[in-house]
Amino acid sequence: MKKIGIYGGSFDPIHHGHLILAREAREALDLETVIFVPAAVSPFKGRAAVGTGDMRLKMLRAAIEDEEGLAIDDCELRRPPPSWTIDTVLEIGKREAGSEICLLIGEDNVATLDRWRRFDELSKLVRFVVLDRTGSQMQRDYEIVRRKIDISAAEIRKRVACGQSIRYLVPPAVEEVIQRENLYREQAK
Repeated sequence: MKKIGIYGGSFDPIHHGHLILAREAREALDLETVIFVPAAVSPFKGRAAVGTGDMRLKMLRAAIEDEEGLAIDDCELRRPPPSWTIDTVLEIGKREAGSEICLLIGEDNVATLDRWRRFDELSKLVRFVVLDRTGSQMQRDYEIVRRKIDISAAEIRKRVACGQSIRYLVPPAVEEVIQRENLYREQAK
């Protein structure tokens, strides 16, 4: 049976932490593909991403260009917000009929997981896998892919706004998009 991973998030911007965990999950779980799904508006964050959907897609494409086993699906950006995971899983599941779907979620999402829209239905459609980049040894009811990675999109946005380097935090192609499109310049907080 074909196994795929769905990895949702704002990816604002996509960075090496996201990519390392996606590759780690692909290898650890023997996934044929990890599909990055950028959210329009997360129902739990209550705010839109700083970067537009088009810009985040451009950065995702730049980040995974020529990367085997990594793909992008913009279904959440094409639907009206908020971005409900159940809708994404149902849509991708139709296209990937007969595949086992692993839903890759960040450690920070585990506490609210049971409040996700139609959680009971979602839990029957997917295998939840926690991506933990904190390095914590906390045990969960779900399979965990662990890799200590101290990189955050908020930190990257702040560094750009302050004129600091983001080299080694994001792929060079993503840094080029950020510079060329003048992204995150007004975000210092």
